[in-house]
Amino acid sequence: MTTFLDDISTHAATRPAAPAIVTPDSVVCYGDFAARTDRLARALVARGVGPEQVCAVLVDRSPEAVIAMAAVLRAGGAFLTLNTELPDQRLAAMVRTAQASILVTTASRAGRPGVPVDGPTVFVDAPDVPATLRPLAPRSLAYVSHTSGSSGPPNAVLLEHRGVTNYLRFIVDDYGLGPDTVVLQLAPFGYDASIRDTFAPLVAGGQVVLVPRSTLLRAGEFVAAVREWGVNTILSATPTFLTSLRHSELPDLRLTVSSGESLRPFLIAGGRDGVRGRMINQYGPTEATMTSTRFDVPPVPDTTVDLIGTPIDGVDVHLLDDALRTVPDGDVGEVYIGGCGVGRGYGGLPALTADRFVPDPHGAPGARLYRTGDLARRSPDGDLVYLGRIDRQIKVRGYRVDPAEVEGALLAHPAVAGAQVTAGTDVDGRVFLIAQVAGAAAQVTDSALRTHLAQTLPRHMIPRRFARIDRLPTTVSGKTDRRAITADGP
Repeated sequence: MTTFLDDISTHAATRPAAPAIVTPDSVVCYGDFAARTDRLARALVARGVGPEQVCAVLVDRSPEAVIAMAAVLRAGGAFLTLNTELPDQRLAAMVRTAQASILVTTASRAGRPGVPVDGPTVFVDAPDVPATLRPLAPRSLAYVSHTSGSSGPPNAVLLEHRGVTNYLRFIVDDYGLGPDTVVLQLAPFGYDASIRDTFAPLVAGGQVVLVPRSTLLRAGEFVAAVREWGVNTILSATPTFLTSLRHSELPDLRLTVSSGESLRPFLIAGGRDGVRGRMINQYGPTEATMTSTRFDVPPVPDTTVDLIGTPIDGVDVHLLDDALRTVPDGDVGEVYIGGCGVGRGYGGLPALTADRFVPDPHGAPGARLYRTGDLARRSPDGDLVYLGRIDRQIKVRGYRVDPAEVEGALLAHPAVAGAQVTAGTDVDGRVFLIAQVAGAAAQVTDSALRTHLAQTLPRHMIPRRFARIDRLPTTVSGKTDRRAITADGP
């Protein structure tokens, strides 16, 4: 099997001078990208990198970060890309749960404390050394991505080459990406959406535009960047992000792809009117290689339901009951995902893996399904209609958050005796976190609580609003009474 890296190598061989990665300060052409990738890959092989070894990539947002990820794969290893904006404790937990054994970084980042890798450090600009680069196996580990974990540390999800190659090739073909595609990289490195942002345009022979993240946070600067760099495609826009742009003069994008959250509030607010080109709504969990279904949003969408469409090639989606039986068309079932995108499971968490990755009663021997915890039904047209979660998980700006992890971080504060995290929604349908805290927290400011949480949690997991209560309400059995909790307290 060839992988998506072979597609990029083909562009490098046939169009070496074509721009691959563009930044305000540099242009990296396909030929240079391939040469630098292979050079670093040989250096990694010489330091012992091979199949099933996880390499932590700690590189600032730059072409070097992309080269590092590609080089790890080219060497036969798997990458764990670390978002340099996260707190050190969070990065350390990610490195531990992924069992990363080698650090790929730059001289400016090499001394950062809190990133414990029990192995060598290899710099992105390492000198060329003789080493053999071997073909990659479809079932070998490609990358590790993390989701919020209810027990405290984030869960390390293990994904294979066959899934990411299938997905990237599918969207290049189905979404009409090609050499004239110019994608603005939106997702922060370290989140799986950044793999789509970064590598899909390269598989298509197009360009990736990398600008500072600060440029992307204000609507006016974002629109200016799209126009300045000739961007015609956005592959990783969350509905929250699109909502922030709704009152701006959006440029004429050829393609806008939304994912990570329900698109329906954006459509209800008339947001589709401001998206002039093709718009696609994607659905899928990290555990099934980013995306499992997609829906082409028509210019006049149906806003009465949350449509997530049909499976991508190589993926099966089943709606099952508690006994893993297929529910009749039109009935509500839990979404189970099968096919080549299903990951191996969670690193170091066999019980959680066994609970979420179950034998596929409809597939070949040894095949597994990922149990998503999402509810859906099929429309008369065959499209999937998303109906919400079974469990407590919340999507915030496209990131999946387990409230239990935020609650655990709050309880680590000496003034907090109890904590409950729920979701709130603003007037534009954007979801945010609300924390109910009990104990002596009334004497602690919101700012102090946020500072405490920022030591271990990324920004999207820090509640926007805090409410002080004397105690958390309980049911007759002594459990927290979640139904009795509102945004303003019980």
